[in-house]
Amino acid sequence: MLGAVKGFEPYPNYKSSNVEWIPTLPAGWTIKRLKQIVDTARQITYGIVQAGPNLEKGIPYIRPADMEDEKGVKDFDNLMKTSPAIASDYERSAIKEGDIVCSIGPSFGKLMIVPKELEGGNLTQGTARVAIDSENNTRFVFWLLRSSESFQQWESSVGGATFRALNLGPLSETFLPVPPLPEQTQIAAFLDHETARIDDLIAKQQRLIALLEEKRQAVISHAVTKGLNPDAPMRPSGIDWLGDVPAHWETRKISKLTNKITNGYVGPTRDILVDEGLPYIQATHVKKGKVNFDNAYFVRRKWSDAHAKSILAEGDVLVVQTGAGTGDVACVSKAEEGYNCHALIILSAIKEVIQGQFLSLALRSTFGQAVLYSIRTGGMHPHLNCSEVKFVDLPVPPLNEQSEIVDYVRNQTDKFDDLDQKAQSAILLLQERRTALISAAVTGKIDVRDWRSPTDTTHGEAA
Repeated sequence: MLGAVKGFEPYPNYKSSNVEWIPTLPAGWTIKRLKQIVDTARQITYGIVQAGPNLEKGIPYIRPADMEDEKGVKDFDNLMKTSPAIASDYERSAIKEGDIVCSIGPSFGKLMIVPKELEGGNLTQGTARVAIDSENNTRFVFWLLRSSESFQQWESSVGGATFRALNLGPLSETFLPVPPLPEQTQIAAFLDHETARIDDLIAKQQRLIALLEEKRQAVISHAVTKGLNPDAPMRPSGIDWLGDVPAHWETRKISKLTNKITNGYVGPTRDILVDEGLPYIQATHVKKGKVNFDNAYFVRRKWSDAHAKSILAEGDVLVVQTGAGTGDVACVSKAEEGYNCHALIILSAIKEVIQGQFLSLALRSTFGQAVLYSIRTGGMHPHLNCSEVKFVDLPVPPLNEQSEIVDYVRNQTDKFDDLDQKAQSAILLLQERRTALISAAVTGKIDVRDWRSPTDTTHGEAA
């Protein structure tokens, strides 16, 4: 009934709170609004509206973009700084060590606690300071504001489709369950310990995912540049970065391996997309060598027929042409045949010379990615041109070896993908556990008064 987290007992007695967001409370707890537990001399407020030019030396201030949720600022040394004169005009929003900072702009809900290094700094109008009074535990309130119950209240008050901001009024009016101070301290210590433990488990899974990606890349790179026979005689390839290749392999430019090099439609899409029709592939669909269409973009068949040069065929190789994913590669499967695409380079392999799957693997290899990176233009907005891609040299084994390499890589990477998926699922479960634990502890669904840290040898009473 109370939704307690497995492994923990509920409190012995509960009462009605008369608040929709937190319907029941442990006996002895009260409901207060956030504005009722802040320092009366330092009310909830936002910061500087006009900070002026960024100064090399000045008063640092925190923007939502500077905040790494729960962990503080992302890069302390590169915080924007304003002049002491401007900062003095906003002395009311100066921050002190131990204050809570909450983002209230479009990315509302990010939280951090001010470290000693930022004592005397300030905020922007996209961040709010919450200074907790001495009768309450700041760490407990921090975890309260991290709970899904608090966020749901904020969500209900936020308007606007393009600029969703949390105003100070709804933030100040947030309903909070408040236990006696000793319990607050105990719950905060419990959550500090347990969330750190969960975060460590998540980090281990993330490191496993990174290791699997390294192994995947190593398998692909070795197979498509050195082959599967460790005893095969080798020769210099004559290509920068590639090194030696099996002596019986060729090297050819992409222009000699394809009968079509073109790109998808690059114009605006607002007038061509429809709710139903022919699937329209975009850069976001190109992942780990495959097309992962998400049923999000469609065009009319008539429009596609008028842009026939970018209609896809099985075995075509797609290269992301522009943006953050520039150089990502995928091979079109039978399922995607007949689709059209947007801003992707399309390479149609000469089947008598090279398989599309092998061409895709070669471009996904460390060597292939290095070459594509080297011919990118645009700096901040990377871009690949067909006119440059066609001159890329690639190793070309005989067709039968290409088939063997493709099958070998598929078998190996399928194993990695399975482990990757298990790690991703583990992370999702851990994140769900973390969220549930925070909400359960701060709303009294679980009783942690008798919890002891593994390092605590006092065994004294917490409440």
